[in-house]
Formats: sequence, structure tokens, C-alpha cells
Amino acid sequence: MDNLIRQCSYIAGQWMSGEQLFSVNTPANNQQIIQVYDAGVQGAIDAVEAAHAALSSWSKKTAQQRATLLKAWLELILTHQKDLARLLTLEQGKPLSEAEGEIQYAASFLEWFAEEGKRVYGDVIPQTIDNQRLMVIKQPVGVVSAITPWNFPSAMIMRKAAAALAAGCSFVVRPDPQTPLSALALAALAEQAGIPEGIFNVVVSEQAQAVGEVLTTHPKIAKFTFTGSTRVGKILMSQCSQSVKKVSMELGGNAPFIVFEDADIELAVKGAIQSKYRNAGQTCVCTNRIYVHNSVMAKFTELYVNAVNNLKLGDGLRENTNIGPVISPQAANRMQDIVDTSVGLGAKVAAGGKVSALGECYFEPTVLTDVTTEMPVASEEIFGPISPIIGFDDEDEVIASANSVEVGLAAYFYTESISRVWRVAEQLAFGMVGINETAISNAVAPFGGIKQSGFGREGSKYGLDDYLSIKYMCLGNI
Repeated sequence: MDNLIRQCSYIAGQWMSGEQLFSVNTPANNQQIIQVYDAGVQGAIDAVEAAHAALSSWSKKTAQQRATLLKAWLELILTHQKDLARLLTLEQGKPLSEAEGEIQYAASFLEWFAEEGKRVYGDVIPQTIDNQRLMVIKQPVGVVSAITPWNFPSAMIMRKAAAALAAGCSFVVRPDPQTPLSALALAALAEQAGIPEGIFNVVVSEQAQAVGEVLTTHPKIAKFTFTGSTRVGKILMSQCSQSVKKVSMELGGNAPFIVFEDADIELAVKGAIQSKYRNAGQTCVCTNRIYVHNSVMAKFTELYVNAVNNLKLGDGLRENTNIGPVISPQAANRMQDIVDTSVGLGAKVAAGGKVSALGECYFEPTVLTDVTTEMPVASEEIFGPISPIIGFDDEDEVIASANSVEVGLAAYFYTESISRVWRVAEQLAFGMVGINETAISNAVAPFGGIKQSGFGREGSKYGLDDYLSIKYMCLGNI
């Protein structure tokens, strides 16, 4: 693992230091792992300039030539999967098994887009005038900049970078400063794979506002892509509007999980546990609100609480850990505030409910019952290991409640009725719907939301669209 740890940003094929250092801490004990250099505004500018200088030669390569290099990068990532996973767990906190899954997930985007880049087809349009021919081609949009979050520090980068590079774009990413080591390790492997200088650049910085402004306003950037909160996304999108950049946004979620009276309750419990407590509930698509039909409430709650009590909270690097720490002491304190506020409004704690004696970043997996739709926990994104359970009696009522929030990323429901499957899935106002399933993320499927969860899609055959420009060519007088 040590040979993958870097302290410097990767810009124009060089490892660039800076004047200031900042600490990267592990959530396991909130102690320093290492200090890294802050590239700052100048580093971001240098990265954009390098990406622009390298763009022409990269975009002129054939899709097959780009695919060969991307596959070489893929093979190195898979070869170093365990080391990358340990590094990820160290800086982010998730259990090692989950981290290994994330590396595999990240690699799957390289595998998918290396091939999908070969299928960027154009069109010939039947002409309306005899001496004309009408054609459409697709070309790389240009330099792409990205800002990615700490909860999936490898996968969120590769989901964007793989598509951008396969399309023929060059790429600049600023990873979250809480988890920069995974991004720098990916850059080290890109260098080994022979990805040309300036094509994949990683700018590490704590100067979020200043660096973000460079990555959203620099005139040589053609497209900006962001994964993060809706609040920050709105700011960054506004900055992009000044130069009318192409933008894609994967923003906040507030996923409902609906258990109908005809559901397989044991299957629903298993799915809810998987969705809610993966990465300690710190995912944009994790279950946020659990709606259970009152006729099966007692059975579901009993099974669910038992399952939660059996989760093993601990250091992600230790064997048998099911759920790791949250990202910071501040995040744990926020979880405590959510529980205390909910209890003050009438909710009951059925499991967990407090910061663990294991350390200040460890919040116990928690279940709240007697929750009502009026409570903040039922309408705000939790982003942590707390499950609010809400009863309902009517299908139309629960659909209206599920759709009542401003965001629309993912939703889940469990039923054995085929007619209800279609009826409910079509009415839920979300970009992704899991039906009797919560493991919905896949490189071959389009990931993204509607409403204030953003726009654009990542992964799948649609994932290249945001990195391509459509050019219409009219050949006349022939």
C-alpha cells in the first residue's frame, strides 16, 4: 500500500507540491494518517492549462487506442485492489469488504466505457434537397473539470473520468480534502498505465471555494461535473452559467423505502439493512425514510431491530466489522442532534441512538419508531446510520408522502403484486427505482436523479452523452 500513497497533486504528468500542508485523518480514531500539499488556486489553473494542452492529441486518438490505455489502467487497479481498498478504508472509514467492493465498482466503469467509447455513432439524415447530404457526428466536448465527494472517493472519480477519457476529453478533478489519498493512488496507477501527461489531473486542496471557482469559470473548461450536496451544487451551477458550460449534477437524495402489506417481509428487511447501513448510511441513494404498512408494522419492526442489533460496529480494517465510523466527529454530533430532536417530538429509540464508546466518530446503528411525516427526520436527508420507521395505510397516501420532498434520486419498494409494481414505479418521482431490490448501482445502468437531485446520467450507454458534442454537417451542391 505504501507505494500508492502520495502527498502531492498530479498535474501535467508531474507530482506537484505546494507551500502549505494539511492533515488527512482516519475516522477510525480521528488521528493523522499523513499530510498532503495543498495545490491551491494556481495548481487548479495549471491543471486546466495542462488538460487543454493535452486535449488535441488525446481526442485525435482512435477509440480503440484510448481503450487500450484505459484497459491497462483497469488491470493495474484490479491488481492493486486490496491495497487500494485498505487505503480507502483508512481515510474514509467504511468496512474493508465494502472498500474492496468500491474498487471493483470503480474499475467496472473503466471496463464499460473503454468498450462503449468504440460505439459513439453518428447519423446520416435523409436529405430534403436533392443536392445536399446531411450528417451528424459526435465529438469530445473538451476539457472536463470535476469535484467529487468523500463517501465514495474512488468510484465517484472513475464514474466520471472513465466516460470523459473514453469520449476523448481530458480531465481535472478536485477530490474532497478529507479523502484525497484514493484519488492520488488512482493517478499513480494512471501514470504507470501510460495515460498521457495532462489527460488525468488530480488537484488536492482545502480551498474549496477558490478552487471550485477556477473549475467552474475557467474559459478553457468546456464541461463541469459534480457529485455532492444540492446546496453546493446550486452554487457551482450558477458559477458555470457565466460561461454557459455543459454541466451534469448528481446531488442530494432522500430515498423512501416502502414496504407494502403483500411484501416478502424478510426480503424487505434484508434489503433495507443493506441499503440503510452500507457506508454507515453515508450514501446519496441509501434508504432515508422507511414506510411500512401498518398491518405488517409489528413483524417488520421486530425483524429489522433484531438485524440492526446484530450489526458489528467497529474499525473498518478489523475483521467482522459490518459498519464503520462516520466521516468525522461533526457528522456523529449531527446524528445525535437528529435523534434528540426526533425523540423530543415523540419518536422512540428502538435500537442504538448515541455515539459509541468506541470513539467520537462511531455512531451506533439506530432505529427510530413512532415517527411521523411532520418530523424533520422524515423530510431531511440524514446521511448517517439512522432509520426512521413511519406507518401508512393507503397506497396513494404513501406515494404522495414519498414524492413530497424536493429531491428525486432513488426510491425503493417491496411488493409481490405485479400490477402494483408498474403502478407504483411509474408514479414515484425519482430517477431510479428499486423494486424488491436495493443493490441498484451498476456500470451498465444509468445513474442519476430528477428534481433537485440534479440532471445528467452516469454509467450505461447514456453516460457518454454529457462528454460529447453533436455536430451537424450539411454538404451541399453535390
